[in-house]
Amino acid sequence: MTDLATRPAPAEALPATLEQLATQAFTFATASKSPATIRAYRSDWAHFTAWCDTHGLAALPAEPSTVALYLTDMAATAKVATLTRRLSAISQAHKTAGVDSPTSAQLVRTTMAGIRRTLGTAQVAKAPVLTADLRAITAGLDPARLIDVRDRAVLLIGFAGAFRRSELVALDVEDVVDGTDGLTVTICRSKTDQAGAGRKVGIPYGSHPDTCPVRAYRAWLAAAEITSGPIFRSVDRHGNVGTQRLTGEAVALVVKRHAGRLGLDVGAYAGHSLRAGLATAAAQAGASERAIMAQTGHKSLPMVRRYIRDGSLFRENAAAVVGL
Repeated sequence: MTDLATRPAPAEALPATLEQLATQAFTFATASKSPATIRAYRSDWAHFTAWCDTHGLAALPAEPSTVALYLTDMAATAKVATLTRRLSAISQAHKTAGVDSPTSAQLVRTTMAGIRRTLGTAQVAKAPVLTADLRAITAGLDPARLIDVRDRAVLLIGFAGAFRRSELVALDVEDVVDGTDGLTVTICRSKTDQAGAGRKVGIPYGSHPDTCPVRAYRAWLAAAEITSGPIFRSVDRHGNVGTQRLTGEAVALVVKRHAGRLGLDVGAYAGHSLRAGLATAAAQAGASERAIMAQTGHKSLPMVRRYIRDGSLFRENAAAVVGL
């Protein structure tokens, strides 16, 4: 009789290759990451393994020279930020498979350093939607047109809350308390809070009725007859409100559409323009770092200071006080 301890496992229960093991392990190793990051890692790993297959090279374990060649080949078309993320995916795959990662090898590090020096690392940020932009946009919205009522709420709530687009579309009516001081919004989960600890964001009344986020929120719920579930939903051309929540891409399209109405460069704007806009406008108005971070949910000063620096370019400008 065959000893159960030495009996081989069924062939179908074992991964065919080490690459498959690494791919399967991504599900657990990246569980603390956001869904978008997990998708990016899986896509990046698939891209690397496909490149290795094409060139007859091993993807796992990969030699440092293989990774260096991959980076050099991809540098012609990919951004530095994309290559950096793909290195992270390659490293994660090797670690989850229990083998040494080639990404820490000197050859890979110097290759990546050379690519950064040659191509530069500055990211092209989306243009912020500022208070003046919102006033111009809302002035052209028809309060009798349901999709315009929704878009007003999307833009003003997204701006005032400095929400990521994923946070904005994830909001349910149950996450919002409408009080005398304004709206208290609970963000149940976000990019920097994958454990779901949650945080609260206060959205006060606006000084002008047309750009008041609280009034816009109430008007949308009333017009769409939404009492529970997703707040921001699709509206078809006949004015029918859908049951499913908007996607992050839909928020980006809303911002682009209304930026285009003002004659702005549509390509420079996206969903992040609302979040960047609040941080920049608050910095221009002299808000403290602490106040801005409390609204945006930023965890690190360097990130939020990028907006503060941009917003303070002309508020505290040395060239403005020398009498030119």
